[in-house]
Amino acid sequence: MVTGKPDWTGRRLEVEVGAVAHGGHCVARHEGRVVFVRHALPGEVVVAEVTEDAGGGFCRADAVEVLTPAAGRVDPPCPLADMALGRDRCGGCDWQHASGETQRELKAAVVAEQLQRIAGIDWPVRVRELPGGLLRWRTRARLAVDRRGNAGFRAHRSHRVIPVTDCPITAAGAMDEVTERRWRPGAELTVVEDSLGDVHVTAVDHKPQRRHARPVARHVRGGAVAHESAAGRAFDVSVQGFWQVHQAAPDVFSETVARLAEVPSGGVAWDLYGGVGLFAAVLAEQAGPTGSVLLVESSKRAVEEAVANLREFPQVSFRAGTVERVTEDEDLPVPDVVVLDPPRKGAGRAVVDAIADRRPSRIVHIACDPAALARDVGLYAERGYRLRELEAFDAFPMTHHIECIALLEAAGE
Repeated sequence: MVTGKPDWTGRRLEVEVGAVAHGGHCVARHEGRVVFVRHALPGEVVVAEVTEDAGGGFCRADAVEVLTPAAGRVDPPCPLADMALGRDRCGGCDWQHASGETQRELKAAVVAEQLQRIAGIDWPVRVRELPGGLLRWRTRARLAVDRRGNAGFRAHRSHRVIPVTDCPITAAGAMDEVTERRWRPGAELTVVEDSLGDVHVTAVDHKPQRRHARPVARHVRGGAVAHESAAGRAFDVSVQGFWQVHQAAPDVFSETVARLAEVPSGGVAWDLYGGVGLFAAVLAEQAGPTGSVLLVESSKRAVEEAVANLREFPQVSFRAGTVERVTEDEDLPVPDVVVLDPPRKGAGRAVVDAIADRRPSRIVHIACDPAALARDVGLYAERGYRLRELEAFDAFPMTHHIECIALLEAAGE
């Protein structure tokens, strides 16, 4: 707490809820201060309990009573999102109390606001629903273990573990092996249900029994490799590697990338942050045997898997290393199209500059954070690239996360 500033922690405030903000909360105001309220919806009047207050111009709060509900409010399908639990609510979801249509409207508003505020672009945003609905869409989950050996998810902005018996957004039955037994306190668990329906459970003990020993992954159920399918082909992926968590996302995203990329036959494409080769496969089909695709990925394990997954495409080459370092190589083939799927923080100036220096005609940029997307779109604009199309997907229902795929083209080309 900053000395001399108010500390409202624990206070209950009656507030009128304003617009949605990036991060899974809405903005309210009380006595001249901003209050970021979770579990509320725009237009509602709620009683909010302050959970964090650093003494500045804002504080954080949870809605604990709804006095005037919004039309989009629904009863949460998960018991761990019940308002009566207060701070003991699970922190994994943000919008269990909102209908699916309301969730997509809120996410569209966030993307549009970030683009306008950060990149100075007014863009109408519509968020598309993926097949499968709001529940049982998640095929990969990470859990923590509390001091009693119970598996669960952490409370919002906390290290406290909320034990679970099930998770309604996770594939049905995938959690059974995890929730029906005790684990080593402090362990981290990974649950994966692959495209074949096989469940893989991995435990990593971060406090090994032997002093100075490194954490070791134990495959409690299944194996080390998940067998996935998308874009009409099979992919082997490490159970601790990256693969889209929504069961429908790999197919939908690869179709969207293919439509926006339009790699010419015989052309050159870069697939940056290429993972195990999902998008590179699509680009290779478009470029054909006389074209070329360069996949760049920092994970050596992922590159090894990509090489195996794409062995039928001799036109694909692979580079293991950070995108920032690899794209410094002036001998790389000059791309017609660049596809990139950077981490949540975004690509950043160094990567945007490296791409823009090669002047590809089209850039297909995938982003899972609206603020990072807006920052990168602004950087592209500085280098003469304009946003031409934007697809937004509700790939993480019940949470505030959203996936966007943007097409940028060189101005005047």
